[in-house]
Amino acid sequence: MADQRVLITGSAGIVGGLMRSRLRREGRILRLLDLSGQPAAEAGEAVELISGSVTDPAAMAEACAGVDAVIHLGGHSRETSWEETLDVNVHGTKTVLEAARAAGVSRVILASSNHTVGFRRNDEAGETGLPADSTARPDTFYGVSKAAIEALGSLYHSRFGLDVIVVRIGSCFPSPVVLGPRGLVTWLSPDDGARLFEACLATPSPGYRLIWGVSDNTRRIYSLAEAEALGYKSLDNAETFADQITAPALTGPAAEYVGGPFVTAPLGEPNPL
Repeated sequence: MADQRVLITGSAGIVGGLMRSRLRREGRILRLLDLSGQPAAEAGEAVELISGSVTDPAAMAEACAGVDAVIHLGGHSRETSWEETLDVNVHGTKTVLEAARAAGVSRVILASSNHTVGFRRNDEAGETGLPADSTARPDTFYGVSKAAIEALGSLYHSRFGLDVIVVRIGSCFPSPVVLGPRGLVTWLSPDDGARLFEACLATPSPGYRLIWGVSDNTRRIYSLAEAEALGYKSLDNAETFADQITAPALTGPAAEYVGGPFVTAPLGEPNPL
């Protein structure tokens, strides 16, 4: 059987770097694309390193050639100017999807964000958690761009039949401590992140899906039902780090809305985690 080849865009970023070793497996080649420098392949590591931008159609066409699936993590992961956000996050995602379509790639996994629904209230979650397909209420230009890529994924599924899974990621860091109290709600552990992406790669014929990318945290407000329907099983919980978080509890709008401090941070400027 031929090796499975998975393209990861944004592979030098925080999530991409965390996934590189965790998505390594026998019979799989990881094709890693980023403009930033990447560590050379380790002995026995089946990776293909590509320097390129998600906004470059020629680079993306080359990157998608012979690929079985794409995990699209590339783009700005924080608030920045409208122009940069539009170019890299929105135009870049359209470029990735078009290259995947043209190359005959059957599955694309898109990294979205909780900031797509940042202006939804935490108390909307209910007993089962905020549904993964809750309509967009973005809190920033960044959140708007993630709502746009969700719509692009829907379009490319409906028009061209691509299997597209959109993952609304909470916060994927080695631990939730750096995030402060909000991390106890939003954290996606790196190991759970890998479990989630493996489920997205393995599930048969998902069509178009929206799922939350979070661990089964004691304080989570997000539904895991949609991700679990694809085979995801969280084994981690941010609560194990609770005694290491010394920052004060959030207050005001940051405590009331899904987007936390993003809901009051200046638009177009770097903002909190």
